Amino acid sequence: MAPVPGSGLAKGLAVTLRTMTKKTVTAQYPDVQPELPPRSRGVIGLFEENCTVCMLCARECPDWCIYIDSHKETVPAAAPGGRERSRNVLDRFAIDFSLCMYCGICIEVCPFDALFWSPEFEYAETDIHELTHERDKLREWMWTVPAPPALDAGAEEPKELAAARKTADKLAAEAEKLAAQAAEAAQAEKLATEATEATEATGTTEATGTTGAAGTTRATAPDPSEPAGPQDGDA
Repeated sequence: MAPVPGSGLAKGLAVTLRTMTKKTVTAQYPDVQPELPPRSRGVIGLFEENCTVCMLCARECPDWCIYIDSHKETVPAAAPGGRERSRNVLDRFAIDFSLCMYCGICIEVCPFDALFWSPEFEYAETDIHELTHERDKLREWMWTVPAPPALDAGAEEPKELAAARKTADKLAAEAEKLAAQAAEAAQAEKLATEATEATEATGTTEATGTTGAAGTTRATAPDPSEPAGPQDGDA
């Protein structure tokens, strides 16, 4: 069916008329902050405690806007006879937001959850060179990262959360086992101490009784050097 001539113009005018009848709403920014969607891509926050300097984010960045410097430190052996190990220590982590295209690849490839999207967007500068933000600033933005949304009803629990809960339950069970063993050891030590004290007390009592009897015997025995006195049966 051929379109009616002028139908497109009529639809356009209808949209214009509907818009003209609506009240104009002006966002009073910056006095009133906008309500951003929870998954807004503002800036990238860094949780440096999780960063292992694996360099995956810098290698995968299509704009090469991530700069990382590090050095190696030797970690002493955890047990006698063990070998020393080396670990990477982060010295610099910077992102040039004048080059960043907010693709989020660096966040996706990070295997240790060290990078997160923050809805913070007020970081304009008058000089383009100041758009390279160092790790201190990235860490400040980390605290503006919103909490992850709740799972849908019936959704499977994330594998990371299940593994973390399993490890926590295992550690709690081991702690309870160690506490029970310590309580049993303390009870056994207490019983042994009480038994030792009771044995020592019994030995002291028996020794005291024997000494008293011997002393009585010696006191009543006649002295051979003295003459014998009259006996009870003598006249």
